[in-house]
Amino acid sequence: MPDDTRPPHRQIGLRTRLSHLGRPGTKTHGFVNLPVARGSTVLYPTCAERAAAGKKRYDQALVYGVLGGPNHHALEDVVAQIEGGTRCQIVSSGLAAVTTALLAYLKSGDHLLLPDSVYGPTRGFADHFLARMGVETTYYDPCVDETGLAALIRPNTRVLYLESPGSHTFEIQDVPALSRAARARGLKVLMDNTWGLHHFQPFRHGVDVSIQALTKYVVGHSDVLLGAITVACEEDWRAVRSAALQLGQYASPDDCWLALRGVRTLAVRLAAQEASGLAVARWLAARPEVLRVLHPALPGAPGHDLWRRDFTGACSLFGVVFRPEYSVAASHAFVDALELFGIGASWGGYESLALPTTGFITRTVTSEDLGGPAVRLHIGLEDVDDLIADLERGLAALRAHRD
Repeated sequence: MPDDTRPPHRQIGLRTRLSHLGRPGTKTHGFVNLPVARGSTVLYPTCAERAAAGKKRYDQALVYGVLGGPNHHALEDVVAQIEGGTRCQIVSSGLAAVTTALLAYLKSGDHLLLPDSVYGPTRGFADHFLARMGVETTYYDPCVDETGLAALIRPNTRVLYLESPGSHTFEIQDVPALSRAARARGLKVLMDNTWGLHHFQPFRHGVDVSIQALTKYVVGHSDVLLGAITVACEEDWRAVRSAALQLGQYASPDDCWLALRGVRTLAVRLAAQEASGLAVARWLAARPEVLRVLHPALPGAPGHDLWRRDFTGACSLFGVVFRPEYSVAASHAFVDALELFGIGASWGGYESLALPTTGFITRTVTSEDLGGPAVRLHIGLEDVDDLIADLERGLAALRAHRD
């Protein structure tokens, strides 16, 4: 495995760790980055040596390609460090991270608690695949308190799933309180922590398993699909690793190499995009066309107090709700008029994106009505002044379509 070149006398900062972890040490002769190691078959001189290799480390034994190789293991080590965990499993996509983690803990007859604001494909997996397995799902208000959640727990409830902030609507959950209620009844706490990458340390707040779509900020260039499942104890590592292997979950070493390259600039990209996102969010919040901005880091935004308590920063994804006198068609005209914002899903890359969300939000417990048509924005690495000028163009188109 790559050397860990951290000096032993002090904890070094994130930017230093991301520059040095998961690669050969600074005193190692050769190229700075690991080479790409592609392979399926691993050869050994003797049967005895092959058997011994398989017993050395359950997570990083080089016995067969699907178990992972140097690129996988290096990326897993880096992501585990970012998340504050001990072990990490790389899988083929963010959705694969969600489904693999759920299948690691659920079986027929079990009960699952999902927030009503959960990522749409996670809801689809629960409503269809898990339902066919005989797993029942209850959706709960993401803003429920500890007492309210405890009332939803049944004798067969096995997993509490968290996603904070919520997909599209950006509710911040009281993770420590909800985790406390779940752990008191023996539940496993799983969390989609993609928005909170680096800014939220899940294992310090009671989470057992943290899920990341590495597709987003870690890769950073909108050209690779990857996911990660991170844990903080050996018991959870065994459950997650076993599920991943039994499901045949695997990621290309080339994609892992690209993700490792993205890691090197992750800290500076996160900082730059957080600052730009807040600047744009504040500007939009002051606009007369805007009812409210769904950005947890803005004072007065829903969940801001919880965000300030539990997070060290924010990512550059947030929602904008226009005043009710503007129609959904007007919000689409706003998006269509933008020149620097692409119209597309996913986020976390270097490019800005805009996506209408009204009509694409599914809620079964809470209301999907935000008070007006909504658009989700992701702020990339462009100059803020240029993005604001582009948004001015979009707002002019919005006003032109006023009912």
